Amino acid sequence: MKRKSPSSFFVSLWLLFTAVMFQAVESAKGKYAHMLFNELFEDYSNALRPVEDTDKVLNVTLQITLSQIKDMDERNQILTAYLWIRQSWYDAYLKWDKDKYDGLDSIRIPSNLVWRPDIVLYNKADDDFSEPVNTNVVLRYDGKITWDAPAITKSSCVVDVSYFPFDSQQCNLTFGSWTYNGNQVDIINSLDSGDLSDFVEDVEWEIHGMPAVKNVITYGCCSEPYPDVTFTLILKRKSSFYIFNLLLPCILISFLAPLGFYLPADSGEKVSLGVTVLLALTVFQLMVAEIMPPSENVPLIGKYYIATMTMITASTALTIIIMNVHHCGSEAKPVPQWARVVILDYMSKIFFVYDVGENCTSPQREKEREHKLEGNDMCQEGDKEVRSQLYGRNDDSDLKEKLNGNLNKSCGIHGENVRENVNCCSCYKMLIKNIEYIANCVRDHKANRAKGIEWKKVAKVMDRFFMWIFFIMVFFMSVLIIGKAA
Repeated sequence: MKRKSPSSFFVSLWLLFTAVMFQAVESAKGKYAHMLFNELFEDYSNALRPVEDTDKVLNVTLQITLSQIKDMDERNQILTAYLWIRQSWYDAYLKWDKDKYDGLDSIRIPSNLVWRPDIVLYNKADDDFSEPVNTNVVLRYDGKITWDAPAITKSSCVVDVSYFPFDSQQCNLTFGSWTYNGNQVDIINSLDSGDLSDFVEDVEWEIHGMPAVKNVITYGCCSEPYPDVTFTLILKRKSSFYIFNLLLPCILISFLAPLGFYLPADSGEKVSLGVTVLLALTVFQLMVAEIMPPSENVPLIGKYYIATMTMITASTALTIIIMNVHHCGSEAKPVPQWARVVILDYMSKIFFVYDVGENCTSPQREKEREHKLEGNDMCQEGDKEVRSQLYGRNDDSDLKEKLNGNLNKSCGIHGENVRENVNCCSCYKMLIKNIEYIANCVRDHKANRAKGIEWKKVAKVMDRFFMWIFFIMVFFMSVLIIGKAA
């Protein structure tokens, strides 16, 4: 068996001796800490302000570290935040000579054993009036006490939703003593702003700063000053969620409204489209109303919804009026002269509106139709004379004269066929009456049909005119809301 060398034996002894000494030192420090605690709190009272002179001001240094924004309730105007609150002050009765206690310079004790300043959040909006978290305090040999305590605070915050969802908010956190005035306890802010180094990034809000300002207020009830420190939390909303879920669907639905004017009037879906779009926007409006507080400041997106709904309501009303114009029949008055000039002559050319059914006919079909008509020219020439006699306004008198001439010839004096000629004259008279009746019916039918076609074209031109007008309105409304957001 190999024997250990003397050097390794001495090293082992040295390590054992060092460990024993460290354990002895720790035991000694624990012993001194118990002795110190018993001596310090033998005659100590945490009920009174720890100053040797009651006229002397006790300075409390305050530092706030923002860890997380848990919730921003816009409807109830409450900000819920997770804070680390650090307070430090000097206690005149908790001092010791560290050399007397083997260099012990600090101890940690429960905070309820020492006097604590009653610094509270003035604008607290929580129903639970619980005591501060009973964490330990760090007590130094020179009497300095440092108290770090976490807190979940609910504070009232005036929310301005005028530019929602592109808004910025400023929420104040005001801390001050509840019972001590400025001549007894003075608050000093440790930094010019809240500490944001440990902030956990929020999914909805961006933090643009947390400046701190000390205020000294004299209330009407008392002549003493009351100092407080106000931390202003500057928040900027991340609007991507609301753009893709509230704003973009509204814009897309808004562009559907003008297309109702492009639908054919005979489809029967023009009014249904407008009503459907209006109901869809009403659903989005209710979603925004549930989020926003019931205040007089209407949010930007709410104004956009109201303007869009007004526009869709107007478009639906105009669609109903234009449909009535489209379905004007034979009983309607003729199209006024000014409407012929302005609408049928000029506006129809500007908006490329053709006659009813003309834009649905392709050029190829027009050519085939012309060739077909040319092939039937021989048949049409034979019927042309008859049609001109039946339908022509001037040819009716010629036809009547011809028939009367034939009638006079047939009704001439022929002694042997008098009875037959009388019967023939009666037949000609009945034929003339029937032809006149048919010609009048066809002429009235053509006039009524032409009148209805003119009113349909007027309705079509007005549809096209309002379609472009409402497209331009929707476009400029969308650009306006994006411009205000920028």
